[in-house]
Amino acid sequence: MQIPFELQLFGYNINIHLVLEYLAFFIAFRYYVFLRRESDDIISSNNRLSIILGAALGALIGSRLVGFLENPLTSISQENIIQLLNTKTIMGGLFGGLLGVEIAKKRIGETRSSGDLFVFPIILGIFIGRVGCFLSGINEFTYGRETTSVFGMDLGDGLQRHPVALYELIFLILLFFSLIRIRNKSTLKNGDLFKWFMIIYFTFRFFIEFLKPNVFYLFWLSTIQILCLICLLYYHKTILNIFKNAR
Repeated sequence: MQIPFELQLFGYNINIHLVLEYLAFFIAFRYYVFLRRESDDIISSNNRLSIILGAALGALIGSRLVGFLENPLTSISQENIIQLLNTKTIMGGLFGGLLGVEIAKKRIGETRSSGDLFVFPIILGIFIGRVGCFLSGINEFTYGRETTSVFGMDLGDGLQRHPVALYELIFLILLFFSLIRIRNKSTLKNGDLFKWFMIIYFTFRFFIEFLKPNVFYLFWLSTIQILCLICLLYYHKTILNIFKNAR
């Protein structure tokens, strides 16, 4: 199979990444509905709906904003503006969704943690989306730097690059089953599973960004890495408790 992979249907080229992106949203939401039906959700349906709407709005704003900040020095032109408006990133979506949920919960007076039910659907959705990123090769900015290691792959430009999207797919599988084991073997408070997910995933993304050919750096870090540090700072109490319990 050649990368970038182009899906053809009735003689037309189909954007495989876009197809898998929409499929990721649909399957992840159906998985969430299944998990909520099978669990004893302590949050009422009305409040849960408000939380989902807050998460969706926050994710939309966050994904676009961080996507724009990844290329803040882009010259102003009609073509570039359209491209920037269409740029989005899952990292901004996750953190924006987190803030959107917290704002929604404050407005409706909900004090209980609400994130655990979202963990595994989010991982599944990211996984499906990353398959699209990998198949898109250099057409999506999820490819890595040039490398001479055995992991190098030709992603469409004739160069051997780190297949960063493929690395993340492997990581997501390990994360999925690791969090299942943590949930089953540990006594977690409500909301802890989501915190574990955010801490582990954002830590992974901080380090994997060093393998990407990021163009713009602030304090020698990419925009995504700065966001990762902000997220880890947001969860600093949980991180300190994790190290405390480990000792």
